[in-house]
Amino acid sequence: MVSDSSAKRLTIYDLARLAETSPSTVSAVLNGTWQRRRISKKLANKILSIAQSEGYSANMQARALRRERSGIIGMVLPLYDNRYFSSIAQHFESEARRRGLFAIVACTNRDPAQEREAARMMLAYRVECLVSTGATDPDTISAMCDESGVASINLDLPGGKAPSIISNNREGAQKLTHAILDQLASQAPSDDTILFIGGRAEDHNTRERIAGFTQARTERGLTTSEADIIPCDYAADKAQVALEAYMRHRTTLPSAMFVNSTISLEGIVRWLQQGGYQLDDMIVGCFDWDPLAAAFHPHLIMARQNVGEMIDRVFGVMDTPSPDASLLIEVQPDIMGG
Repeated sequence: MVSDSSAKRLTIYDLARLAETSPSTVSAVLNGTWQRRRISKKLANKILSIAQSEGYSANMQARALRRERSGIIGMVLPLYDNRYFSSIAQHFESEARRRGLFAIVACTNRDPAQEREAARMMLAYRVECLVSTGATDPDTISAMCDESGVASINLDLPGGKAPSIISNNREGAQKLTHAILDQLASQAPSDDTILFIGGRAEDHNTRERIAGFTQARTERGLTTSEADIIPCDYAADKAQVALEAYMRHRTTLPSAMFVNSTISLEGIVRWLQQGGYQLDDMIVGCFDWDPLAAAFHPHLIMARQNVGEMIDRVFGVMDTPSPDASLLIEVQPDIMGG
């Protein structure tokens, strides 16, 4: 480790010598263009690790300021108390840190006013890129970024004014529904009713999941009643109230449920417990992933969204910006359990 005084004088030539590579390669890694130069990820990690251990961060920050770059990237996030969104934040911060960037993450509680205020504050701190995750109004945030000359990317929910990286919701829901129907077929139920519950009717992901759900049933020769589709928001309390209202018109539980998020699943479990039922009294598929829930209910089928790949795609767009604001990248989720 070099001393503090010598660390301030460290140059890319010193880093190149320590990493046993060329100064131009070091420069490409430090300014984030290494992928375009076809530099290996292994070498990039080595250079970043050496830069960090040798105290080069102060030099990087000074250079960023001289170039009017802050070295800061931002993300707005709807919730922290959900494994999917907390995993997104963790992967985002980890990848930013690996690249020598500082990540700011703000929770906005699915409130468009909070989203705008968080975006305004991040732009004031001169973020280099702002990622809108699950935003209720991503296009407004993108417009704010455009006015400030800042790149923006949509994650989880798409927008029309910036590139978007999302799960393949329709195909994922289709596969999840087929997995539910396969289990139903093996148990010879008295009816084929599957209740779709949770999510917001106005958001893209829920619409696509309903389409995938309906398509899978159609492929099995089954019709789907509008009464069996209840996009009641994501909140656990709202899912509980919606299920209670639904059951007023039934004498028995539906044979299966497609639950649109683990947050909604909390409300479903609460209603079942209060009614003296158990979760394993029916087949349940959930478009979300929580290993604890899967461990307690081994027959629970879950769609696990591929957070790692989604974050890799986000940084890929940062590295090679697309001129196409309508770019939509869909990442396939995995079906777990069953």
